[in-house]
Amino acid sequence: MSNLQMELLKLYPYTVSEEELTEIRLLLTDYFAQRVDSEMGQLWQEKGWNEQTIENWKNEHLRSRSV
Repeated sequence: MSNLQMELLKLYPYTVSEEELTEIRLLLTDYFAQRVDSEMGQLWQEKGWNEQTIENWKNEHLRSRSV
């Protein structure tokens, strides 16, 4: 098990309402979304990507071809 799973297991003795459970899910979702956003921002900066990069990606043919 991961360290996150182990930490979440410590919460099992507590009973929470559906509303509280929804709030906890949102907290976790927001946390990981912020992490992804931050890491993507860093990656864009490191790689020098911009709007033109996105346009180029949209026009690329990424299907592999049989030789």
